[in-house]
Amino acid sequence: MSKTWLITGASSGLGREMTAQLLARGDRVVATVRREDTLADLAQQHGANLMVLTLDVTDFARARSAMDDAFAKAGRIDVIVSNAAYGLFGAAEELTDEQIEHQIATNLTGSIHIIRAALPHLRRQGGGRIVQVSSEGGQIAYPNFSLYHATKWGIEGFIESVAQEVAPFGIDFIIAEPGPTGTNFGPNLVRPASMAVYEDTPAGDVRRAVDSGSFEIKGDAVRTVEAMIAAADSEAPALRLTLGSIAYESISKALAERLASLQAQRDVAFSADRDAQ
Repeated sequence: MSKTWLITGASSGLGREMTAQLLARGDRVVATVRREDTLADLAQQHGANLMVLTLDVTDFARARSAMDDAFAKAGRIDVIVSNAAYGLFGAAEELTDEQIEHQIATNLTGSIHIIRAALPHLRRQGGGRIVQVSSEGGQIAYPNFSLYHATKWGIEGFIESVAQEVAPFGIDFIIAEPGPTGTNFGPNLVRPASMAVYEDTPAGDVRRAVDSGSFEIKGDAVRTVEAMIAAADSEAPALRLTLGSIAYESISKALAERLASLQAQRDVAFSADRDAQ
């Protein structure tokens, strides 16, 4: 049985790959892009199965009206995919105020408004699924990606809470956490002017790895999207979907270290309780 999907940030990367795969199997897609012509080839090939809406997710009022338009045109939408995002790459001290604001508005606040705008429609139709494209960077952190991590850790916390709020309405979530994947994410990183003082620090090491091409990328975009679609099609997916061996290993290591650190503090933690009454 075919489904109808809404995908933000569908003009490139994982969003475009997902749009293409879903259309190829006969599903309908409402794709949001900043420039409508970026999907002209898919529109010509798939006709009425592709509906394209223009949306910059940093325009929060438009996020709500675009969602209203999407449901008005498509009727029922089974899966919302909040995908629009980009990476800001630089040591925290190097970033400009404007770059910080735009990163948060795109990756965090924009995703929040997309999800909030979808919820009334999903409630009225009796349920649905929301896929938030996060990253291994929602669970671990690299130097030089501090603001990117802030947005991904932030959206994951938001979803952890909202998922509990809307479960009674038949609405559930998947947080997709790909590791480094072969898309246009790296070439499209926004980079401030670098400061010489960070050259011989971990931030400088990561910058050189990215610039030289030695920053390891194992994820395959086609297979990553196939796994995301399979999870969204499944009856009861896990809340978090880890994608790629790098993501699996890095998240496993981070969680193990975090748990060990927590358990070592058990006595201190319990000492902060009030005396039993």
